[in-house]
Amino acid sequence: MNETRRAVLDALADGPIAGPALADDLGISRTAVWKQVEALRDAGFEVESASEGYTLADVPEYGAEAVEFGLDAPLDVEYHDALPSTNDRARELAASGASDVVVLADRQTGGRGRRGRQWSSPSGGVWMSLVLRPDVPPARVPLVTLAAAVAVTDATREAGADAAIKWPNDCIVPREGAERGGDKLAGVLTEMEGEASRVSWVVVGVGVNVNVDPETLASDATSVRAEAGDVERRAFVQRVLERFHELRDDPDAVLDAWRDRAATLGQRVRVETVDGDVVGDAVDVTEHGALVVQTADGREVVHAGDCQHLRPADGG
Repeated sequence: MNETRRAVLDALADGPIAGPALADDLGISRTAVWKQVEALRDAGFEVESASEGYTLADVPEYGAEAVEFGLDAPLDVEYHDALPSTNDRARELAASGASDVVVLADRQTGGRGRRGRQWSSPSGGVWMSLVLRPDVPPARVPLVTLAAAVAVTDATREAGADAAIKWPNDCIVPREGAERGGDKLAGVLTEMEGEASRVSWVVVGVGVNVNVDPETLASDATSVRAEAGDVERRAFVQRVLERFHELRDDPDAVLDAWRDRAATLGQRVRVETVDGDVVGDAVDVTEHGALVVQTADGREVVHAGDCQHLRPADGG
């Protein structure tokens, strides 16, 4: 949303305000005010005209302008009804120099998760990717993933679902005895480009099963709809973005919050890595987002892998 349209929208939200007064306040012509009002109407905002001036009567359910309106985070939103992958589009924007942009789609036709796995992305979910340029060395980028996982988990909890984080980046509803710790609600997929000492860009993909029927999902997945009922996606996206913005530059806060919400810590786990399985008790996460596992041979730090929950660590 351009700055003039944003200023007009903010003024309408505090309305009613007459067109001439709005033009004077913003230093633009009355024709320019009318054009911005019409553009907002085209975007789905309900703007009423009365003798006392313009009034904002309603906000669209979803879309770029809708999410940006009232968003307490310095992020621009690009919205699509459908995309093969929001991460693919985000990488294009990153390559062109963009930063602090959110690519949001109503649905994805070719969404994917870790290791290229297919990720069902129907209308009703939240599918978005953030284009970032963090001033951190590559070794610290996993903290961005952890921050996104915390943000998604907090938004999901506020929506009424009993969410927790499974290392490294899944948001789940814990289930007793479930091999993967519980039913998957959301996932985070982070990609980056850079050099040994510098990050050029980071793309954080977030997929959340929000207002999605559980019958359309895999047997080990669930949705906010199934756990707590439908939520307003616009507000849900705003909460994720605002919480992420609070955490993105505070590594200590990220780690503390992640530990507090982790379903994996305290569990006996098996982590499948490229060098073989690591089995033991998950005891901590490092400042770089790696999982610390107490094995029979001592502590081992695992930087990447598929994690399965076997049982509580004190369960024998």
